[in-house]
This record gives sequence, structure tokens and C-alpha cells, in this order.
Amino acid sequence: MRTTLLSAAAILSVMTVPAAAEQGDLLVRLRGIMVAPNEDSGPVLPTFPTATVSVDDAIVPELDFTYFFTDNIGAELILATSPHDVSGEGALAGLGEIADAMVLPPTLTLQYHFMPDAAFRPYVGVGVNWTIFYSEDAKTSLTDAIGPTSVSMDDSFGWAAQVGFDIPISDRVFLNADVKYIDIDTTATLTTGALVNTVDVDIDPFVFGIGVGMRF
Repeated sequence: MRTTLLSAAAILSVMTVPAAAEQGDLLVRLRGIMVAPNEDSGPVLPTFPTATVSVDDAIVPELDFTYFFTDNIGAELILATSPHDVSGEGALAGLGEIADAMVLPPTLTLQYHFMPDAAFRPYVGVGVNWTIFYSEDAKTSLTDAIGPTSVSMDDSFGWAAQVGFDIPISDRVFLNADVKYIDIDTTATLTTGALVNTVDVDIDPFVFGIGVGMRF
């Protein structure tokens, strides 16, 4: 009788914990993310030495792919793009939003999955990102104040770190939550006729994500 009960418990345990990700598996996740800049701005030089800038948050979808080299080690490619408004601070605070831009930061991390066969599957990752800025534009408040102005932002190459977990709900489908820190530094150039102003900004966002994934 005791042997029968133990066997039944073992079978039940196997049935209630969906299959683990294994070497050669591909995980595809769709997350909703909040990109929250942790910016540190220098002055807007040479015209506004007492002015700085701030960058607002953005909420967007994110798609990522994780390939498992072993049962515990995987590599994740993170793909998302987000719109951000830039506001004046200090001497430029009265102008409010002065520019906007789209940010595309493809990020590749190497992950370690601690318990790939458990019901709760935490992981950590570290890697690199290449951030591309595009569709930069000056806001009307800035052009009204100083004249027609073009805006450009330098691309960035930096590091990234993450911590997250998967919770399987079937053999192939799972829930996911994830937090990343991405090192993003740029120089914004504001060109108004012959006058060129620049401002160095460390954006360094935290990226909070939650979503669903599928194992292939």
C-alpha cells in the first residue's frame, strides 16, 4: 500500500510540473514593458550652461528569443522600440517638452537558469546592447523660443543586466516577469542655423516587463 501511494505521488508530481526547457529549445516571449530612464544630464552647451534635460517613461510591447545551449545556459535577444519625450530642466524648464525621439536598443544577454525543471524558474543574465536613436525632432516650444532647430542623437554601445523568472502553465506555454538595466549614453546635438548646442545624457533605463511565452 505504501509503495502504491508513493508511486501515485511521484506520478502526480511529474504531471503537475510541465516539461522543462532543455538544450536546443527556443523560447519566444511577448512582454509588455515599461522603459523607465534613470537619466543623468549634463548642461546644454554653449548657450544654456544652467540647463539640463530629462527623458520620460514609455510603455511598449517587446519581443524576445532565448536559445538554450545547455539545460541551464541560454542566450536571449531582446527586440523593442520606444518613443520618448525630452523635457528641458533648469533654465529650459519653462519650455516643457523640447524634443522627442524613437529608441531601438537591441540587447543580447547570456543567461543562467537556476532551476529549469521547477515550477518556478528564476534566471539572471548579463550582456551588451547597441542603442539606435531615430526620428529625432524638436518640439514647437523649442523652435518658437530659439528658431528652427534640428535634433540628432548619437548611437550608444553599452552593457546590460537582467533578472527574471518563468512560471510554466503547460508543456509549452509559460508566464514571465523580467527586470533589466541597460547602459545607454548619448550626446544630443541641437542645430539652430549656425549655432550648435550639445548635451550629454546618460539615460540608463530600468526596463520592467511581464508577459507570456512559448517553448519550441
